[in-house]
Amino acid sequence: MIICPKCTKENQDHYKFCLGCGAELPRDAAPKKFAPTSNTPPQGVAPAKISAAPIADEATSQGQGPGQLAVQAMPSAPPAAREGSDGVASVVCPQCSHPNPSTNKFCASCGFKLAKAGTSLPAPAADGAGASVGGGSSSQALPPAQMAAPAPGPAPAPLPGPAVPLQGELPGPTPGGITLTALRADGSEAGSFHMAAGPTTIGRDSGGIFAGDSYLSPRHATFTARGRQVVVRDESSLNGVYRKIGRDEPIELGYTDIFRIGQEILRIEPLGSMTKSADGVERLGSPARGYVGRLALLIGRDTTGNAYPIPESGLHLGRERGDVLFPEDGYVSGLHCRISSGNGKLYLTDLGSSNGSFVRLQKDTALNSGDVLLMGQQLFRVAVN
Repeated sequence: MIICPKCTKENQDHYKFCLGCGAELPRDAAPKKFAPTSNTPPQGVAPAKISAAPIADEATSQGQGPGQLAVQAMPSAPPAAREGSDGVASVVCPQCSHPNPSTNKFCASCGFKLAKAGTSLPAPAADGAGASVGGGSSSQALPPAQMAAPAPGPAPAPLPGPAVPLQGELPGPTPGGITLTALRADGSEAGSFHMAAGPTTIGRDSGGIFAGDSYLSPRHATFTARGRQVVVRDESSLNGVYRKIGRDEPIELGYTDIFRIGQEILRIEPLGSMTKSADGVERLGSPARGYVGRLALLIGRDTTGNAYPIPESGLHLGRERGDVLFPEDGYVSGLHCRISSGNGKLYLTDLGSSNGSFVRLQKDTALNSGDVLLMGQQLFRVAVN
């Protein structure tokens, strides 16, 4: 293993870039010797994958979020100090369960602000009663008022309620209803939100698994069950609703459509002739021969950065291979996706990337059970009961 000198995350020996922060890894670093610890997963359990980064904060520009897609879990235990394999006390992140040195202020995996071991938080009760509620954003810790204190008597203290009342949630799945299941970075389930078949709007104010996610709008999206499908509508949210596309399945994109790979948010734009300025001066440029559009990198709400013309032969995007490269984005695969053209249309195809490719929903969209959505900082699996 190679330890990143910037964020201390462990990376496999053949990695060129850190999967925690995207920094280039030293090539002459000696691999870390394997030392089994108490949190080593059992044989046959796949290692955790790093998810994509959040898109943007409600108060910041789009595409400028932290470098890790932090999944907001249901009530989880506060960080507890323990001895690592090297004898140094470590703190377990309550957001992603990643062990961190006690000197870290933030989680090396997801960026969650950590409390000092043994000082800020009470020890959890034997049955997990001292769990945190809701979960905050990846850069802000929960205030002490939201932590459950140990019970004074032999019985454990009950979990406190969510920070805000739950809106639209049912106590359990109902026939014909909808269930949204939050997914952790390793693909395991972090909690569920059950809804009736009728229209139900969820957002940051809904509480539960949505509470504390500052990348969700107060009213983010509305879900309605129609037979064995779920129709989702984006309620003009700031950061949008993204649907994960399947591997090697071309998805048609139109002009102004937005998609995301890793931390990069790109928009398809047409190549049109330049109009006259206000004073009547005509602007001239090279003719757009052989190009069918361009990719514009979104770096703010109304701001674009680099733009890449799309030739008729198409484009490949990735971190190490392709026509458009994002070498500093550790969440983009070496060869991530392809933009192709045919019959006057453009198509996006995921090429088996680790973290997937996501297309922003522009209108009411029908989903099938098992489809994955990206909303705020979280991934959700949709199911019809």
